[in-house]
Amino acid sequence: MADRKQVLFFELVGIVFIIIFGSILHFTFEWSGGNAVVGVFSAVNESVWEHLKLGFWPAIVFALVEFKYLRKETNNFMFAKTIGVYLIPITIVVIFYSYTAIIGESVLVIDILSFVLAVVVGQLVSYRLLTGKRLPYNLDLVSLIALTLLGLAFVIFTFYPPQLGLFQDPITGGYGLGGH
Repeated sequence: MADRKQVLFFELVGIVFIIIFGSILHFTFEWSGGNAVVGVFSAVNESVWEHLKLGFWPAIVFALVEFKYLRKETNNFMFAKTIGVYLIPITIVVIFYSYTAIIGESVLVIDILSFVLAVVVGQLVSYRLLTGKRLPYNLDLVSLIALTLLGLAFVIFTFYPPQLGLFQDPITGGYGLGGH
């Protein structure tokens, strides 16, 4: 088992990495001139769904880095990373729809702070699971499937989003790549 301080260090560095990389991804689709491949990993419009990618993809990249260094040194690696990655979009969605239901509109500062809070929650829960007791191995397999499905959803819904509010650009009224 890795030193708990070492694992905590990785998770804290992950918070900074995910926030910075995610913030950059907010702009990369525009910077690319609307490249569809870049759009798979970036927000292609201002919908809530598209902004969830800003936490997901950087968390995946950082988890791959951690895999090299922590996989054999921690417990429940796939499960911990999957739960942490899922908590980011869940936290963002809960905060966004809760506060906008109360005040009736979105506020950029709250949206940014909810992103930061979601990343912190995801990484710290991941830390607790990485340093906790070993859970059944089959959770790792289920976790890998769940992570793959969420990644596929981000890819597919970039091009073919459901016509639901979560996917609608509040500025243009459009959806997905075509709604930019």
